Amino acid sequence: MRSIWNGAVSFGLVSIPVKLVNATENHTVSFRQIHTEDGGRVRYRKVCELEDKEIPGDEIGKAYEDADGSLIPITDEDLASLPLPTTKTIDIVAFVSADSIDPLQMDAAYYLASGGSNAAKPYTLLREALKRGNRVALAKFALRGKERLGMLRVVGDVLVLHGLHWPDEIRAPEGVAPTEDVKVRDKELDLAESLMDTLGEVDVNDLHDDYRQAVEEMIAAKTEGHELPAPERPAGGGKVIDLMAALENSVKAAQKSRGADPSEEEVAEVHQLEDRKKAAPKKKTASAKKTTPAKKSAPAKKTAAKKTAPKKKTPPSRKKAS
Repeated sequence: MRSIWNGAVSFGLVSIPVKLVNATENHTVSFRQIHTEDGGRVRYRKVCELEDKEIPGDEIGKAYEDADGSLIPITDEDLASLPLPTTKTIDIVAFVSADSIDPLQMDAAYYLASGGSNAAKPYTLLREALKRGNRVALAKFALRGKERLGMLRVVGDVLVLHGLHWPDEIRAPEGVAPTEDVKVRDKELDLAESLMDTLGEVDVNDLHDDYRQAVEEMIAAKTEGHELPAPERPAGGGKVIDLMAALENSVKAAQKSRGADPSEEEVAEVHQLEDRKKAAPKKKTASAKKTTPAKKSAPAKKTAAKKTAPKKKTPPSRKKAS
């Protein structure tokens, strides 16, 4: 893998030469912009506003736009001369527990490769120290023109650097949570937990991008001139009126998707929660309707049923009566 940055990890007085390698890659299907009238490619050109002509890349530099709109040129030499120790150094500032890092701060991830044979010993030392202490290292480093906050942790036998957002870059979640006064009943929590237990755990390696796969299949169909497959619309939709019913149906759907037959105990537990609310009255009316024909039957059958009480369990007699 090609490195994107060369420098060193500063660990007290210990310096560890390292190379920074991207730990992730983008598999998103990219599109080009076209003119819908004739299918011509639409391109962006970098044009100088003063000369009104396109400028090649080697003539393009940086500038800071001041409040009054004036531009202050900034060169690469200006940035390189900044008195920052992190320009070529990942400077470790503290060792903390991984739980103290808010996942909201997590950004891009990079592998740290050993920068030569002389770096093998201190690299291994830092890795094993982090493992033994069950901690991560907070560090500062400069990349792509700005100083960043990072977290060093161990993954297998490799040191990984996670870019972190600075604390002042995390926005407060004001006005995001519901403002309505909502009370959640224990029955609803029980069903929600049943759904969570049914879904269970999953191996992240088994997950994949369904949208990207569908886009690739669509492009292949258009390329080969085949008819595009009809989209599968999810059943239902709209607002959820009965939360309890939605939860119960979700549990059943999850059990079915997992290919597992729910045990009698699990089914009884779920239905018991529903029966307390609505299902019990329905069962009473249903049983009354089933026994109505027996009440309207001839008196002789009633007396016969009383005399032959032990034979109530034989289902064939009911089928003949119907």
